[in-house]
Amino acid sequence: MEILVVIPTEREYDLFLASCKTHALQVESLTIGKLPVVQIPDLGITLSHGGLGKAQFAVQTQHLLDAYAGWSLVICLGTAGALIKGLSVGDIIVATETVEHDFHDKSGKSLLPRFSGAEIILSELQSLTSDNNSFQIHLAPVASGDEDVMDIDRRKAVFNLTGAFAVAWEGAGGARACQFSNIPFVEIRGITDFADNNAVSDFETNMEIVMNNIAVFIISWLKKRHE
Repeated sequence: MEILVVIPTEREYDLFLASCKTHALQVESLTIGKLPVVQIPDLGITLSHGGLGKAQFAVQTQHLLDAYAGWSLVICLGTAGALIKGLSVGDIIVATETVEHDFHDKSGKSLLPRFSGAEIILSELQSLTSDNNSFQIHLAPVASGDEDVMDIDRRKAVFNLTGAFAVAWEGAGGARACQFSNIPFVEIRGITDFADNNAVSDFETNMEIVMNNIAVFIISWLKKRHE
């Protein structure tokens, strides 16, 4: 199992795993290091819960990288808020880069940390854009910071700062761990809300359909890889 999929929250993790099971995929539970994980042999992936926020996500990702030397790719997978118009609930953003938007260096010109997605994986995923008409796939930057963006003005500010299509929390933590360990990384997020004052209720309402769309997308990609 060379692809490690790290999912931030337990709810996102449970919904993704449930969607995989509805596609008749077999799962195997085991432990890597200190963390319980699930392997899905038909897809060649191992799933782990990563924790909320960049720091916890980085710690748990790094632990898994240290505990097993055979990973060929790490995917941060979860939900996000839209920062631009033209996106719909359930759309998927494959991060061309993960941009750490809450990195506040005031000693001089601020340069936000940016972590590029693995190019070969981006090329593979781009080819899936026309496979399913129920949601759209967008390759674009994703903003990463430990902040709930739930205000139109703040949404505009994060977009202007990063150029990202969507905003989420943990991606930069996973990207940093992978950069440290020299492992390819990509962040994949599904749109649950529009980073406005309805974000909390929209997030709860739409999480299940979003995680199902992500599962469909990942399964389609990996089955094509194994053909």
